[in-house]
Amino acid sequence: MGTAALGTLDGCAARCHSRGMDTVQAKGIRGRVADAPSGHWVYKLLPRAVWPYAQLARWDRPIGWQLLLWPCLWSAALAASAYATTAEPLSTLLPSPWHLFLFLLGAIAMRGAGCTYNDIVDENIDGQVERTRSRPLPSGQVTRRQAWAFVVAQALVGLVVLLQFNAFAILLGIASLAVVAIYPFAKRVTNWPQFVLGLAFSWGALMGWAAEFGEVDAPALLLYAGSILWVIGYDTLYAHQDKEDDAIVGVRSTARLFGDKTVYWLVGLYGGALVLFAWAYALAEVPMPALAGLLAAGAHMTRQIRSLDIDDPDQCLRLFRSNNTVGWLIFLGLLGGAVWPAVRPLF
Repeated sequence: MGTAALGTLDGCAARCHSRGMDTVQAKGIRGRVADAPSGHWVYKLLPRAVWPYAQLARWDRPIGWQLLLWPCLWSAALAASAYATTAEPLSTLLPSPWHLFLFLLGAIAMRGAGCTYNDIVDENIDGQVERTRSRPLPSGQVTRRQAWAFVVAQALVGLVVLLQFNAFAILLGIASLAVVAIYPFAKRVTNWPQFVLGLAFSWGALMGWAAEFGEVDAPALLLYAGSILWVIGYDTLYAHQDKEDDAIVGVRSTARLFGDKTVYWLVGLYGGALVLFAWAYALAEVPMPALAGLLAAGAHMTRQIRSLDIDDPDQCLRLFRSNNTVGWLIFLGLLGGAVWPAVRPLF
């Protein structure tokens, strides 16, 4: 075959791949899901046959594993700097890099497993909602058996990660599966499915402390409670995208429950989260500069509330995603507090 012909084939392949990135998939048509960016690396680098699995795991929407990861990192940083003294070397006041890596890998794997499981349970509902009907199961890109196999594969990765921790943390991690298992059904029976999501997505607030101390103490419990309020807040923003379709198919949510009073609920939820975080810091006796991160996070939360338009789905999604910044601010504040005892004698 001549060079010109090969070039023509390569060009056709590239154009087909590009069209797949721009096309929202449906039955018999492979492309991207409706709420994923067309230029994401998943669609640029992975073979088309892998796309449905990447979509099940939400690799094309990383905000989920990022939000799942933050309570883990906060807890690890809180535990490392708890009860700090100026006599301790800096290396003992910072969270273990190995633990941080494990939490990162575990968050990606278990968020993927959880989302795949959620899609299996919600296949019929997803097919009736505009934003979700392009997901791999309702659009016919994978079978339920293939999806279940993918759940198992991701869960095994999570298990390998979990087994790197101490016995208490391993048992604690396994216990979280009960909450994960019931979450997809919560929206059918309660107006507070975001609370159940908060129980699951905040579990890392217990894990970081348990990995350090082999037990769960009051600071970790307060961090967990505060994180639950934070999750309810940001997932309410997310749920406002689908409230019309949810009302039609009978799916419940705090977005539908709070309605026009969402702003006032967010003030209480975000404010309560910050109070509980500060209380956890006080009981753990973390250095005072860590509070700077909470103040910065509070300012960011305030901006979310002041700018919110619950009838603008695109803005709700942007504000939801901006909670990744909240995670960074709190984590960096804890790291700054950890550094403070080591550098304080220099001043």
